[in-house]
Amino acid sequence: MLTLVGDVIGTLRVPEGTTNLPKEIYQQNHHQLLAQAKAMILCHEMLPDAKIGPAPNIALVYPASCKPDDILAAQNFNAMRNWFFLDMAVYGVYNNLVWAYLEEHDAVPVIEDGDMEIMKQAHPDFIGFNYYSTATVEASFDWNEGGKGGDQQSSSGIGGFYKSFANPNLLKTEFGWEIDPIGFRATIREMYSRYHLPMLVTENGLGAYDTLEADGTIHDPYRIKYLYEHIKQVQLAITDGCEMLGYNPWSAIDLVSTHEGIRKRYGFVYVDTSDEKVGSLKRYRKDSFFWYKKVIASNGADLETE
Repeated sequence: MLTLVGDVIGTLRVPEGTTNLPKEIYQQNHHQLLAQAKAMILCHEMLPDAKIGPAPNIALVYPASCKPDDILAAQNFNAMRNWFFLDMAVYGVYNNLVWAYLEEHDAVPVIEDGDMEIMKQAHPDFIGFNYYSTATVEASFDWNEGGKGGDQQSSSGIGGFYKSFANPNLLKTEFGWEIDPIGFRATIREMYSRYHLPMLVTENGLGAYDTLEADGTIHDPYRIKYLYEHIKQVQLAITDGCEMLGYNPWSAIDLVSTHEGIRKRYGFVYVDTSDEKVGSLKRYRKDSFFWYKKVIASNGADLETE
């Protein structure tokens, strides 16, 4: 049986108009990480044969160039964006780069006696993770720049730590999210080399505008293409020696996106409604529904898109 701790931990965002992350946010994240560790410990005690692991949103970070300062910026954001959460979940320790940043900016959380001992006892059986795209950053030398929040593709960075950079080598979705299937493989490889735990993709998919035709069909070849390219990279990661437990697309049915509402559709099944008014709520199967049904039936062996 696979039991997941939900995706309650994401990228830390800088509130508009501020240069540093407030201490309160790091205190909240410490409590979340501690609760996650306790849940894993209890699961192993109550259900010895069960498997449990964290499920954060992970996005491997590239440097904008081979400049040493950009390399450091990428290391900074990788630590903040990814390893901060996974180092705590797997090893029960704070990432050293993140901890140094917290000390420098008076944002170290209050850690009660016994907290870190609990963290070290969690021992996840696997890593669940959501992947949508990578990130690219360059060096930041101004502590007053950055601070723009939003979704994972619109954050502008943290002043003096890193600055977001638009990757010119990647296409973007209609909602401005970079598309990087090869980065999916790179992310899997990097996580496996760091943690040596089997991995389960808990979310991966394309948010797009879909059109319901008069005959009740929805043609979404762009979604099929996205999923095809990403599943192929999972298969290649397996040939790299990475251990994968499974792949879960996001999502089975259209739902409300956190930042863009129902107009940003992810599902294989179209729901007749909109952000402006409630429709009939009738469901319609998209072309991607039938394609993915074939993928499931073949356990990924048949990915043909025609």
